[in-house]
Amino acid sequence: MKVLLFGATGMVGQGVLRECLLAPDVSEVRTVGRSATPQRDPKLSGVVHADLMDCAAIADDLRGFDACFFCLGVSSFRMSEADYTRLTYDLTLAIAKLLAQLNPGMTFTYVSGSGTDSTERGRSMWARVKGRTENALLRLPFRSAYLFRPGVIVPLDGIRSKTRAYQSIYWILKPVLSLAKALFPKQVATTRSVGLAMLEVVRKQPPGRHIEAADIEALSLAATRPD
Repeated sequence: MKVLLFGATGMVGQGVLRECLLAPDVSEVRTVGRSATPQRDPKLSGVVHADLMDCAAIADDLRGFDACFFCLGVSSFRMSEADYTRLTYDLTLAIAKLLAQLNPGMTFTYVSGSGTDSTERGRSMWARVKGRTENALLRLPFRSAYLFRPGVIVPLDGIRSKTRAYQSIYWILKPVLSLAKALFPKQVATTRSVGLAMLEVVRKQPPGRHIEAADIEALSLAATRPD
């Protein structure tokens, strides 16, 4: 399996990258982003590109892949709907449309969020925009598209958020999150379980396209590798 990974330096992306590098059936991982990925591995290569809204100049670097794990995302906190739409819907679709042309047999996996509004008409701005993005991705001519809707994600394996405020929040809430994961394993994901589940949907191509927290847990357990 050859994998493209967008957002590899973010918290979720770091977890997905780790699982891709550990997976024996993944032969190549190429990260794409505005900054370089610090990890080094024989399977890993990276493309640094400043303008992700226009990836035509790096099209040759994006060709020949079986899967794309799209982990780019921003918080909607204090952001206008227009700005959030540009960085969520417009950016995602600009990349996805190009990838669908270059790799029609690709499985595209998108990190959305629990509570996403598929009707695109609800009161929550971020949920509407995410729903619109999901719906547009499902219309593209990929082999398949999977829309991951995790709720709380617990970072494992030394992974940390790039956002300093989030680092503090995770540190303060770490005991609570660990307890929540133990008590409600189907409702709380981890960076490890998200990565394992993404690989598993590419392998197994399950019929459901919206992957909720409980589905992430089930898929990750089916894909669990020996540590």
